[in-house]
Amino acid sequence: MPAPPSAMRRLKLLLEYRGARYHGWQLQPHAATVQGTLEACLARLTNGPVRLHAAGRTDAGVHALGQVAHFDTASTLALPALLRGANSLLPDDIVLRQVDEVPLTFHARFSAQRKMYVYLVHNHPLPSALRAPYVWHVRQPLALPAMRAAAQVLRGAHDFSAFRAASSTARTSHRHLFALRILRRDERLVFVLCANGFLQHMARNIVGTLVAIGRGRIPAQAMPSILQGGRRRDAGPTAPAQGLFLVRVWYDGRQPLHTPDMFLKD
Repeated sequence: MPAPPSAMRRLKLLLEYRGARYHGWQLQPHAATVQGTLEACLARLTNGPVRLHAAGRTDAGVHALGQVAHFDTASTLALPALLRGANSLLPDDIVLRQVDEVPLTFHARFSAQRKMYVYLVHNHPLPSALRAPYVWHVRQPLALPAMRAAAQVLRGAHDFSAFRAASSTARTSHRHLFALRILRRDERLVFVLCANGFLQHMARNIVGTLVAIGRGRIPAQAMPSILQGGRRRDAGPTAPAQGLFLVRVWYDGRQPLHTPDMFLKD
């Protein structure tokens, strides 16, 4: 990617949003997207066209606590004014949490070293009225030891073809899954996934497969052959979008992995 003109500034944004009413991050004609909403807002504030580049293109319905994006601008607007102005114009389901000026060599996607997603399952015979927009309701009891044993197989560097969407355009399906944890807090299951990158639907397909194992629909012992076979049809279903959160993007791989308390407490 060519460097922008020297008069331009590169601004890094830290974003939080609820994905329920958006058709994902990426611009789409005739559809509300997070990118499109943000670009229209920032263009008003900077008096010029804005093109955002995100750390990850979240799917329709997926939420974010720590999405990172950047854009280049010739505007000299002070960063605190940009932060206040953006949040006064944005809808209440998108919040700009932080703005920083960064070197022109920074790229929200290509400079990222690790990304963390969290997926929430409400595992109880009855649904939760308050949590419903942010969880996958699974009524049946789940065998947590079998799920954890299968999850262990996925850690490390692998070809994750079995967990990528058919529409994925990634040039390679090899990723390094640094962590895959399954935590239980009463009726809530918290899946924590950290990798150097995620294929389209990869996090949701992993969770869907682990839940199928917990239900007894796929044996835990099948996970090595699912992974090695690389066939999407052998893995489990895609977990619903509303349970997934992009939590954090690391640009320094030395920082520790930490699951935010908000997912562990009521």
